[in-house]
Amino acid sequence: MHFTKMHGLGNDYLYVFGEVPEDVEELSRRLSDRHFGAGSDGMIYISPSSVADFKMRIFNADGSEALMCGNGIRCVGKYVYDKGYTRKTALRIETLSGIKDVGLTLLDGRVDRATVGMGTAEVKDTLELDADGTTVRGVPVSVGNPHFVVFVDDAEAAPVDILGPAIEHHEAFPGGVNVEFAQVLSRDEIRMRVWERGSGITMACGTGACATAAAAVAQDRCPYGRPIAIHLDGGELHVRVSNDGAVTMTGPATTVYEGDVAL
Repeated sequence: MHFTKMHGLGNDYLYVFGEVPEDVEELSRRLSDRHFGAGSDGMIYISPSSVADFKMRIFNADGSEALMCGNGIRCVGKYVYDKGYTRKTALRIETLSGIKDVGLTLLDGRVDRATVGMGTAEVKDTLELDADGTTVRGVPVSVGNPHFVVFVDDAEAAPVDILGPAIEHHEAFPGGVNVEFAQVLSRDEIRMRVWERGSGITMACGTGACATAAAAVAQDRCPYGRPIAIHLDGGELHVRVSNDGAVTMTGPATTVYEGDVAL
Protein backbone atom coordinates (compact mmCIF):
# COMPACT_ATOMS: atom_id res chain seq x y z
CA MET A 1 0.00 0.00 0.00
CA HIS A 2 1.31 3.43 -0.93
CA PHE A 3 0.72 6.30 1.48
CA THR A 4 1.71 9.92 1.91
CA LYS A 5 2.50 11.29 5.33
CA MET A 6 1.26 14.87 5.71
CA HIS A 7 0.62 17.25 8.58
CA GLY A 8 -1.20 20.43 9.46
CA LEU A 9 0.79 22.12 12.25
CA GLY A 10 2.16 18.75 13.38
CA ASN A 11 -1.26 17.03 13.42
CA ASP A 12 -0.08 14.20 11.15
CA TYR A 13 -1.92 11.51 9.22
CA LEU A 14 -1.14 8.86 6.62
CA TYR A 15 -3.09 9.66 3.43
CA VAL A 16 -4.21 7.00 0.98
CA PHE A 17 -6.14 7.50 -2.26
CA GLY A 18 -8.58 4.62 -2.61
CA GLU A 19 -11.45 2.81 -0.98
CA VAL A 20 -11.39 2.06 2.73
CA PRO A 21 -10.36 -1.58 3.42
CA GLU A 22 -12.32 -3.87 5.73
CA ASP A 23 -9.45 -4.07 8.23
CA VAL A 24 -9.00 -0.30 8.46
CA GLU A 25 -9.29 -0.17 12.26
CA GLU A 26 -6.44 -2.63 12.78
CA LEU A 27 -4.44 -1.02 9.97
CA SER A 28 -4.77 2.46 11.45
CA ARG A 29 -3.73 1.24 14.90
CA ARG A 30 -0.70 -0.60 13.47
CA LEU A 31 0.58 2.08 11.11
CA SER A 32 -0.09 4.97 13.51
CA ASP A 33 2.16 3.46 16.18
CA ARG A 34 5.16 5.78 16.55
CA HIS A 35 7.55 2.97 17.47
CA PHE A 36 6.42 0.01 15.36
CA GLY A 37 4.58 1.78 12.52
CA ALA A 38 4.98 4.84 10.33
CA GLY A 39 3.83 7.03 13.21
CA SER A 40 0.82 9.33 12.97
CA ASP A 41 -2.36 10.56 14.63
CA GLY A 42 -4.30 8.25 12.29
CA MET A 43 -5.12 7.57 8.64
CA ILE A 44 -7.18 9.50 6.10
CA TYR A 45 -8.62 7.86 2.98
CA ILE A 46 -9.47 9.98 -0.07
CA SER A 47 -11.78 8.81 -2.85
CA PRO A 48 -14.08 10.21 -5.57
CA SER A 49 -17.47 11.45 -4.40
CA SER A 50 -20.88 11.38 -6.06
CA VAL A 51 -21.95 14.59 -4.27
CA ALA A 52 -18.70 16.62 -4.08
CA ASP A 53 -15.26 16.75 -5.69
CA PHE A 54 -13.75 14.23 -3.26
CA LYS A 55 -14.63 12.29 -0.13
CA MET A 56 -12.51 11.88 2.98
CA ARG A 57 -12.77 9.39 5.83
CA ILE A 58 -10.70 9.77 8.99
CA PHE A 59 -9.50 7.01 11.31
CA ASN A 60 -7.83 7.84 14.60
CA ALA A 61 -4.73 6.19 16.01
CA ASP A 62 -6.95 3.90 18.11
CA GLY A 63 -8.87 2.76 15.01
CA SER A 64 -12.05 4.72 15.72
CA GLU A 65 -13.57 6.81 12.92
CA ALA A 66 -13.75 10.60 13.26
CA LEU A 67 -16.46 12.76 11.76
CA MET A 68 -14.22 15.63 10.69
CA CYS A 69 -10.63 16.87 10.89
CA GLY A 70 -9.80 20.50 10.19
CA ASN A 71 -6.05 19.96 9.76
CA GLY A 72 -6.72 16.82 7.76
CA ILE A 73 -9.08 18.43 5.25
CA ARG A 74 -6.50 21.11 4.41
CA CYS A 75 -4.01 18.33 3.64
CA VAL A 76 -6.62 16.55 1.51
CA GLY A 77 -6.86 19.69 -0.60
CA LYS A 78 -3.07 19.78 -0.99
CA TYR A 79 -2.95 16.05 -1.77
CA VAL A 80 -5.46 16.08 -4.62
CA TYR A 81 -4.06 19.26 -6.20
CA ASP A 82 -0.34 18.51 -5.89
CA LYS A 83 -0.83 14.97 -7.20
CA GLY A 84 -2.86 16.14 -10.19
CA TYR A 85 -6.26 14.70 -9.30
CA THR A 86 -7.72 18.18 -9.84
CA ARG A 87 -6.76 21.61 -11.16
CA LYS A 88 -9.44 23.33 -9.10
CA THR A 89 -8.42 25.67 -6.30
CA ALA A 90 -11.98 25.81 -4.92
CA LEU A 91 -13.05 22.34 -3.81
CA ARG A 92 -15.99 20.68 -2.11
CA ILE A 93 -15.02 17.79 0.14
CA GLU A 94 -17.51 15.25 1.46
CA THR A 95 -17.05 14.32 5.13
CA LEU A 96 -19.16 12.48 7.68
CA SER A 97 -20.14 15.89 9.08
CA GLY A 98 -21.24 17.25 5.71
CA ILE A 99 -19.71 18.85 2.62
CA LYS A 100 -17.02 21.44 3.33
CA ASP A 101 -15.74 24.16 0.99
CA VAL A 102 -11.94 24.33 0.72
CA GLY A 103 -10.04 27.16 -0.98
CA LEU A 104 -6.41 26.48 -1.88
CA THR A 105 -3.57 29.02 -1.86
CA LEU A 106 -0.64 28.17 -4.15
CA LEU A 107 3.06 28.90 -3.81
CA ASP A 108 5.32 28.03 -6.77
CA GLY A 109 2.59 25.88 -8.27
CA ARG A 110 1.90 23.79 -5.17
CA VAL A 111 -0.57 24.17 -2.32
CA ASP A 112 0.90 26.09 0.60
CA ARG A 113 -2.20 26.64 2.75
CA ALA A 114 -5.96 26.30 2.65
CA THR A 115 -9.07 28.04 3.91
CA VAL A 116 -11.96 25.84 5.00
CA GLY A 117 -15.59 26.75 5.51
CA MET A 118 -16.26 24.70 8.63
CA GLY A 119 -20.01 25.29 8.79
CA THR A 120 -21.93 26.73 11.73
CA ALA A 121 -20.69 26.18 15.25
CA GLU A 122 -23.26 25.18 17.87
CA VAL A 123 -22.22 26.61 21.22
CA LYS A 124 -24.09 25.41 24.32
CA ASP A 125 -24.29 26.72 27.86
CA THR A 126 -21.36 26.24 30.22
CA LEU A 127 -21.31 22.80 31.81
CA GLU A 128 -19.70 21.85 35.13
CA LEU A 129 -18.20 18.36 35.43
CA ASP A 130 -16.38 16.26 38.01
CA ALA A 131 -13.36 14.88 36.15
CA ASP A 132 -10.87 12.72 38.02
CA GLY A 133 -11.89 14.42 41.29
CA THR A 134 -11.52 17.91 39.83
CA THR A 135 -14.42 20.28 39.15
CA VAL A 136 -14.10 21.52 35.57
CA ARG A 137 -16.21 24.19 33.86
CA GLY A 138 -16.29 24.13 30.09
CA VAL A 139 -18.31 24.99 27.01
CA PRO A 140 -19.70 22.18 24.84
CA VAL A 141 -19.36 23.07 21.15
CA SER A 142 -20.20 21.15 17.99
CA VAL A 143 -18.48 21.97 14.70
CA GLY A 144 -19.54 18.72 13.05
CA ASN A 145 -17.81 16.81 15.85
CA PRO A 146 -18.04 17.30 19.63
CA HIS A 147 -15.74 19.53 21.71
CA PHE A 148 -15.49 20.70 25.31
CA VAL A 149 -13.65 24.01 25.64
CA VAL A 150 -12.13 24.75 29.03
CA PHE A 151 -10.89 28.33 29.53
CA VAL A 152 -7.81 28.45 31.76
CA ASP A 153 -5.45 31.10 33.14
CA ASP A 154 -2.33 29.27 31.91
CA ALA A 155 -2.59 26.81 29.01
CA GLU A 156 1.01 25.66 29.48
CA ALA A 157 0.27 24.53 33.03
CA ALA A 158 -3.06 22.84 32.20
CA PRO A 159 -3.03 19.10 33.08
CA VAL A 160 -4.01 18.05 29.55
CA ASP A 161 -2.73 14.48 30.03
CA ILE A 162 -4.82 14.00 33.19
CA LEU A 163 -8.05 15.92 32.61
CA GLY A 164 -8.12 15.27 28.86
CA PRO A 165 -8.83 11.52 29.06
CA ALA A 166 -11.07 11.95 32.12
CA ILE A 167 -13.29 14.39 30.22
CA GLU A 168 -13.11 12.47 26.93
CA HIS A 169 -14.66 9.43 28.61
CA HIS A 170 -16.99 11.31 31.00
CA GLU A 171 -20.56 10.05 31.18
CA ALA A 172 -21.74 13.45 29.95
CA PHE A 173 -20.29 12.54 26.54
CA PRO A 174 -21.41 8.98 25.72
CA GLY A 175 -19.58 9.02 22.37
CA GLY A 176 -16.48 10.72 23.75
CA VAL A 177 -15.39 14.32 23.20
CA ASN A 178 -12.38 16.39 22.12
CA VAL A 179 -11.09 18.61 24.93
CA GLU A 180 -9.49 22.04 24.49
CA PHE A 181 -7.64 24.01 27.17
CA ALA A 182 -7.69 27.65 26.05
CA GLN A 183 -6.02 30.77 27.44
CA VAL A 184 -7.28 34.05 25.99
CA LEU A 185 -4.20 36.24 25.43
CA SER A 186 -6.04 39.21 23.91
CA ARG A 187 -9.20 39.98 21.95
CA ASP A 188 -7.49 38.53 18.85
CA GLU A 189 -5.26 35.77 20.25
CA ILE A 190 -5.77 32.48 22.09
CA ARG A 191 -3.25 29.87 23.27
CA MET A 192 -4.79 26.40 23.02
CA ARG A 193 -3.72 22.85 23.84
CA VAL A 194 -5.79 19.83 22.96
CA TRP A 195 -6.65 16.26 23.90
CA GLU A 196 -8.19 14.66 20.81
CA ARG A 197 -10.79 11.94 21.07
CA GLY A 198 -9.19 8.67 20.00
CA SER A 199 -5.67 10.10 19.59
CA GLY A 200 -4.70 11.81 22.87
CA ILE A 201 -2.49 14.89 22.97
CA THR A 202 -1.79 16.19 19.46
CA MET A 203 0.23 19.12 18.13
CA ALA A 204 -2.86 20.81 16.71
CA CYS A 205 -6.57 20.33 16.13
CA GLY A 206 -8.33 22.35 13.44
CA THR A 207 -11.86 21.65 14.58
CA GLY A 208 -10.72 22.28 18.15
CA ALA A 209 -9.37 25.69 17.17
CA CYS A 210 -12.71 26.49 15.55
CA ALA A 211 -14.66 25.31 18.59
CA THR A 212 -12.43 27.37 20.87
CA ALA A 213 -12.89 30.52 18.77
CA ALA A 214 -16.66 29.99 18.66
CA ALA A 215 -16.83 29.55 22.44
CA ALA A 216 -14.66 32.64 22.99
CA VAL A 217 -16.83 34.75 20.70
CA ALA A 218 -20.04 33.49 22.30
CA GLN A 219 -18.73 34.59 25.72
CA ASP A 220 -17.50 37.95 24.36
CA ARG A 221 -13.88 37.06 25.04
CA CYS A 222 -13.12 37.68 21.34
CA PRO A 223 -15.00 39.59 18.61
CA TYR A 224 -17.22 38.36 15.82
CA GLY A 225 -16.05 38.90 12.24
CA ARG A 226 -12.31 39.31 12.91
CA PRO A 227 -9.52 36.74 12.46
CA ILE A 228 -8.51 35.18 15.77
CA ALA A 229 -4.99 33.74 15.95
CA ILE A 230 -5.09 30.36 17.69
CA HIS A 231 -1.60 29.38 18.91
CA LEU A 232 -1.27 25.59 19.11
CA ASP A 233 1.71 23.41 20.00
CA GLY A 234 2.45 22.94 16.28
CA GLY A 235 1.88 26.50 15.07
CA GLU A 236 -0.85 29.01 14.33
CA LEU A 237 -4.31 28.88 12.76
CA HIS A 238 -6.54 31.83 11.95
CA VAL A 239 -10.24 31.42 12.67
CA ARG A 240 -13.07 33.84 11.90
CA VAL A 241 -16.55 33.48 13.39
CA SER A 242 -19.31 35.44 11.65
CA ASN A 243 -22.38 36.87 13.38
CA ASP A 244 -24.47 33.87 12.30
CA GLY A 245 -21.98 31.41 13.79
CA ALA A 246 -20.37 30.35 10.50
CA VAL A 247 -16.70 29.49 11.04
CA THR A 248 -13.81 29.83 8.58
CA MET A 249 -10.34 28.44 9.27
CA THR A 250 -7.05 29.16 7.47
CA GLY A 251 -3.77 27.31 7.95
CA PRO A 252 -0.89 25.47 6.29
CA ALA A 253 -0.68 21.97 4.85
CA THR A 254 2.65 20.12 4.54
CA THR A 255 3.83 16.90 2.89
CA VAL A 256 6.40 14.97 4.94
CA TYR A 257 7.23 11.91 2.79
CA GLU A 258 5.88 9.15 0.55
CA GLY A 259 5.99 5.55 1.73
CA ASP A 260 5.05 1.97 0.94
CA VAL A 261 4.07 -0.73 3.40
CA ALA A 262 3.57 -4.46 2.90
CA LEU A 263 0.12 -5.51 4.09
